[in-house]
Amino acid sequence: MIEDINGFRLPRYTQIPDVGLYLEQVVRYVNAHLAPLGEPELTSSMVSNYVKQGLIPSPVKKSYTAEHLARLLFIAVVKPVVPLEGLRLMFGIQEDNYPLQTAYDYFCDEFENMLGAAFGISPARDGIGKTQSDAKDLLRNTILATVNKVYLDRYLEDYQKRREIRNARSIC
Repeated sequence: MIEDINGFRLPRYTQIPDVGLYLEQVVRYVNAHLAPLGEPELTSSMVSNYVKQGLIPSPVKKSYTAEHLARLLFIAVVKPVVPLEGLRLMFGIQEDNYPLQTAYDYFCDEFENMLGAAFGISPARDGIGKTQSDAKDLLRNTILATVNKVYLDRYLEDYQKRREIRNARSIC
């Protein structure tokens, strides 16, 4: 269970392709980065719905940029614990306080920090970033809820597999 999480890293904003990807490429990119979490995958219809809902801007000539990908990575990670309207409000808070690149990179640092702590890989660090704000506290608590859900899902999945193996051995 810990092996996948131990090496988990999200791409930082400058590492996200900004060459303009098509929808299927975007879905593959996001899902490839988030696969170790074991959460449900992003689909093309979900991305189209996020555009319709105004959570991400419309693609330009069917092409998605680094801004789209950063927002989609964030959405895909926190959607199990934050409803669509909550995401909309969170993006508004982000836009009022931090440029997208700053907010996204902080999200990546904090998510990896809290994920490692939840799985016992490393202790959680306090005070990531140079400033303290209500916006950062909100994001940290959102990440904490998300990480706890990922941990719970992975633990239960692992327990179920061990139980099935144990039951299979007892039958033999």
